[in-house]
Amino acid sequence: MLRCVRLGRFGAASDRGGRPAGKAAVCAGLAGYCWLAAGAAPFSLAALLLVLLPGAALGAAAFAFVPERIPAPDRIDATGFCYWAICIAVLFEWEAAAVRDNSQWWHPSLTQLVNSLIDTRPLKSAAMLVWLLAGWALVRR
Repeated sequence: MLRCVRLGRFGAASDRGGRPAGKAAVCAGLAGYCWLAAGAAPFSLAALLLVLLPGAALGAAAFAFVPERIPAPDRIDATGFCYWAICIAVLFEWEAAAVRDNSQWWHPSLTQLVNSLIDTRPLKSAAMLVWLLAGWALVRR
């Protein structure tokens, strides 16, 4: 039977549908790592290392395997850029104002709002997994 194999990003043969057991093992490993990281005490050395370790690994992967660059667009969408810049500026201002005012109950910091949303271990695990997958998506881009 013929199988379609295409060349991957770095010239190696890749099969998008192959090895479901390997993908399941990676998913189980990521889920276990996220569960372990979510169980660490906040602001402890273990929590710091459990967050820095995947960040350093993703940074090393991005440095070692530089993908082909996406060509620059002919024209920049100024409207879309302005919308994103305004949203980011508002978020930074909110956090800076909350820090300046010592995060009063009527003006909580974004960190306090997010911490109350992901207070349980399963939600912390899911947030860690989303963070890892977002980092991987940025590295692959």
